[in-house]
Amino acid sequence: METKSETVEIIRRSVSGAQAPPMTRDELKCAAAHTQVTAPPSAVVYCEGNFGQIDGKTANGLVRHSQAYRILSVIDSTYSGHDSGAVLDDTMNHIPIFGHLDAAVAHEATRPDTLIYGMAPSTGRLSNADRGVVLQAIKLGMNIVSGLHEYLSDDREIANAASQCAVTIRDIRKPKPSKDMRLFDGSVAGVKALRIAVLGTDCAIGKRTTATVLARALNAKGIKTVLVGTGQTGLMQGAKYGIAMDAVPPQFCCGELEGAIVAASDAEHPDVIVIEGQGALSHPAFCTSAFILRGSQPDAVILQHAPKRSHRCDFPNMPMPAPSSEIALIEAFADTRVIGVTLNHEGMSEVEITDTIAAQTQKLGLPVTDVLARPAAHLLAMVVAAYPGLTLKPAVAAI
Repeated sequence: METKSETVEIIRRSVSGAQAPPMTRDELKCAAAHTQVTAPPSAVVYCEGNFGQIDGKTANGLVRHSQAYRILSVIDSTYSGHDSGAVLDDTMNHIPIFGHLDAAVAHEATRPDTLIYGMAPSTGRLSNADRGVVLQAIKLGMNIVSGLHEYLSDDREIANAASQCAVTIRDIRKPKPSKDMRLFDGSVAGVKALRIAVLGTDCAIGKRTTATVLARALNAKGIKTVLVGTGQTGLMQGAKYGIAMDAVPPQFCCGELEGAIVAASDAEHPDVIVIEGQGALSHPAFCTSAFILRGSQPDAVILQHAPKRSHRCDFPNMPMPAPSSEIALIEAFADTRVIGVTLNHEGMSEVEITDTIAAQTQKLGLPVTDVLARPAAHLLAMVVAAYPGLTLKPAVAAI
């Protein structure tokens, strides 16, 4: 059996062109096997009318970061012909946007493996127009991935079509049977890794993005970090550990999250575990933040806030809370401390971002940054300032 270095050399030689020495038959077999194992399936993300918007957060997240799928393109006729990175973050990522599925498929030399439903509508259900696109993708031989509360694998028409075309349906939010779920037992207290939860003042505010950027920044500095996902998008992106918490019966939410954290600790032995937040502790429509605080028992919390958002997402009569009130609530509810605030700069100019960071830092007495508009080093500094004992080591692969 070849060593890791020998495997890397074999793969290097397989892609380095005519100047590389000829490979033996065994080396070719090895390279092919590794290519099959490591290459993620290709995917087109469907986000009609919602890309770059709040309900398009799944598509937004996938074009920014995806380990589980190789994102080829996005479908949204509103931005047909544009680059998704330019639309989302004013930075080209070379993932094009098409107006319909036929155009997205025609753009590729081979048929994409997967269609990902990239929206998170408040209804959690599939519209009639969206249903037609899903059925079209199935007929083309594409697997389906969905994070809806409505499980497509339970839909008779869609399930029958998938069976006839021999494709799979992956319902991210579909939980395992309750008989296989675990209750909270307190074992999270034995986890040695520093646990940091990223919570927020509202839903769809950027908690997952901040958690992802933080995990990357820590790993890049040699602080081994594991991200535990708690929602459908994080799991689609490839979070190795986690659960879709809003699909788990409340009795098991804390235990299931605890189990994911303990599993990550036992298998990876990380220095830090970052827990993705959901909803907001103060939000009356969501209970998930309470379960996250109870189930993960975080040592620290980073709070995500959108200063220009006047009311809660999908709740126009519900004003946004101030960061200070959310911090007070979090620290009263759980034995933890908020170590910093991160901004969602929706609707803000560059000058407003700078002024808000300065004003909130002074008002709250905490470090404040914007993970997309400011260098990740600022976020890293926030954590290291709170926990100076974290040791910087040679960089490790992000998990």
